[in-house]
Amino acid sequence: MRELTIPEQTLLLTIWRLKDDAYGVSIRKKTEEVTGKDIIYGTLYNMLDQLVRKAFVVKWRGEPTAERGGRSKIYYRITDEGVRALEAARELQRSLWDGIPETLSGK
Repeated sequence: MRELTIPEQTLLLTIWRLKDDAYGVSIRKKTEEVTGKDIIYGTLYNMLDQLVRKAFVVKWRGEPTAERGGRSKIYYRITDEGVRALEAARELQRSLWDGIPETLSGK
């Protein structure tokens, strides 16, 4: 399995947190809330499409709503493959930090 980048991990964890409410706007808001960084919609949707191509995420259209002018939201859900990729990323981080003190300033 290919290693996830930090932005990929961030989006996958955000989608996991949002469960059935993971669509573009909610993903963007939650990502900014957790990281403190704003993400441009173009960048967000490019990354989401990349995660779909890698089979870490699936997407589908919700029902059209009047409040959106008859348009439907596109929802995202993490796949089993995406969960396995996140678990591998967490294990890699644990391995990298194993034996390293909490404060690095003491060298």
